Amino acid sequence: MKYPINKEFGIFAHVASPIKNPKIAGFVGSMMRAPGRIFRDKETEVERRLVKSYDGAEIEVLVMGERARKLDTLPALVYFHGGGFFFGAAASHYNAAKAYALGAGLRVVFVQYRLSPKHRFPTPPEDCYAAYLWTLENAALLGIDGERVAVGGDSAGGALAAAVTLMARDRGVRTPYFQLLIYPVTDRSMNTESNRKYTDTPMWNSTLSKGMWKGYAPIVDAESLGYASPLEATDHSELPDAYVELAEFDCLHDEGLIYAKKLRAAGSEVVINEIKGTMHGFDVVEKAPTSKAAIRSRIEYMKKKFVNISGSGIL
Repeated sequence: MKYPINKEFGIFAHVASPIKNPKIAGFVGSMMRAPGRIFRDKETEVERRLVKSYDGAEIEVLVMGERARKLDTLPALVYFHGGGFFFGAAASHYNAAKAYALGAGLRVVFVQYRLSPKHRFPTPPEDCYAAYLWTLENAALLGIDGERVAVGGDSAGGALAAAVTLMARDRGVRTPYFQLLIYPVTDRSMNTESNRKYTDTPMWNSTLSKGMWKGYAPIVDAESLGYASPLEATDHSELPDAYVELAEFDCLHDEGLIYAKKLRAAGSEVVINEIKGTMHGFDVVEKAPTSKAAIRSRIEYMKKKFVNISGSGIL
């Protein structure tokens, strides 16, 4: 089926991932590495660090910040990339992280969590939680203001950001300053109208989501269900404010919107930014005007939140 997606996205408005098997996707994802150019960038400094996760394994995080402000104490965004839980970060993820660091004047802790299906739930969210906790504990050494540490993520990374927020609240740890959730995965049940409607949309669709959940979390006990599927958490109270971005022609559209409304109903201040004429992962086309505008909206939200200027509603 054809969808009225903005032509500025070119071929990406017409194609979806050909890899539907979780094992094959996981193998491809395991081969993806951070591009060497980010370590030679003239504007940002990137430092590799190792973080010990819940099971004793070490994961890598990249601490990114503006070179000109390397001695400053800055707020931080702990970021979890998307990719269906089985793909590594794409070039656009690293470029967006640089844009956030420079545009919002912060440090980005970019987390290279372990991927499914080799490392199924709960490993990815536990890796991400360990990275968040490590950031809080080492804030002074990293040039980070430990009282202003937010989390963010796109797609599967949005699910991980929401999960880390829930885990921090439940485990008595300082909750993130806010949540930046970009077209997030939130609902394992896939019981929404957009999931039923968008079975063949480009970039991502509910047909692919079924394989994603099969590889990531085929079995989840009731106690930890919310950490896999944040919409199914039993309690959404006492959670930080959130920016929730939605793509129009996206099977994840409705679950993201419902999650935003759940947060708002439970007392969080939530900005909802629905971007028309877009498909899931549209910002992989970095030069598209809509993608650039989306990056600016995310940066403006973070700048306002980090200087304690509150706002709500729809951008």
